[in-house]
Amino acid sequence: MNLWICNILESIFLIGLAPLGGMALKKMKARLQNRRGPGFFQSYRDIAKLFSKEPILPNQASWIFRLAPYVIFIVTALAVLIVPVVLIPLPLSAAADVITLVGLLSIARFFTALGAMDTGTAFGGMGSSREMTLSALAEPAMLMGVFVLSMAAQSTDLSTMVAVMLKGNLGLQPSLVFALAAMLIVATAETGRIPVDNPATHLELTMVHEAMILEYSGRYLALIEWANQIKLLLFATLIINLFFPWGIAIEVSGASLLVGVMAWILKLLTLFGLLALMETTMAKMRIFRVPEVLGLAFLLAILGMLTHYILEVSV
Repeated sequence: MNLWICNILESIFLIGLAPLGGMALKKMKARLQNRRGPGFFQSYRDIAKLFSKEPILPNQASWIFRLAPYVIFIVTALAVLIVPVVLIPLPLSAAADVITLVGLLSIARFFTALGAMDTGTAFGGMGSSREMTLSALAEPAMLMGVFVLSMAAQSTDLSTMVAVMLKGNLGLQPSLVFALAAMLIVATAETGRIPVDNPATHLELTMVHEAMILEYSGRYLALIEWANQIKLLLFATLIINLFFPWGIAIEVSGASLLVGVMAWILKLLTLFGLLALMETTMAKMRIFRVPEVLGLAFLLAILGMLTHYILEVSV
């Protein structure tokens, strides 16, 4: 019962802190660009304001357009339940693994594109087409990158993989470096960050995700924006806990959980600082170059798998 409570509480913890995490990233970018930036709690105010507004629906919109935001938010929240945040033992680990995680994120992406196409606008169709094209390249790279770690840990269970990494049984294996590089590229594409996409622009020729949510307003837009912030924090947590699990709690105790929370926040801020530095020093690439980058991520994941079999398993 304690594990179930901790599993639910840490999921609520991540979902509740998602707007703050996204705003911390914006604050870091603003400081690097010599700007003051928004307040840390601006995202909460924006979401609350959107929930208080009445949504305006396009004339062509059907029930799919109204259902999509709820499905996107619920599915993204369910994905949080199977990812270790501050505690390794999770009751849902036996029922859901990394393949389930990718499937849940795919469902959210599918309904995002479906809701965008339901409006019948040019922007919605353009954004959906681009999103599906990029996802067809990003999902295999993500699966292959995580499979490299799962082969080393001999399990696709996220809790087991984190536990094996924490015990140091894998050591400094070259395959993990390739898998980490692939996961970083995929996470950048999946969360719509520079250089793949720019979440702060509405230029017609460059936007991908923003093109799909232009017609949403009110509580629908609030749910989608909140789900995107959860997804950003989810990918960051997945990377830091899979490859850098130091400090994560292995038992349910006050001291262990406190250390786990502090370690998670420290690693998260470090990763966000590196991401803010990258987005400040790099420009968004052309949309036609993005498939090449995602192809590179898949190639790195393949190299990680070959390295695991040739250099590590044989030895």
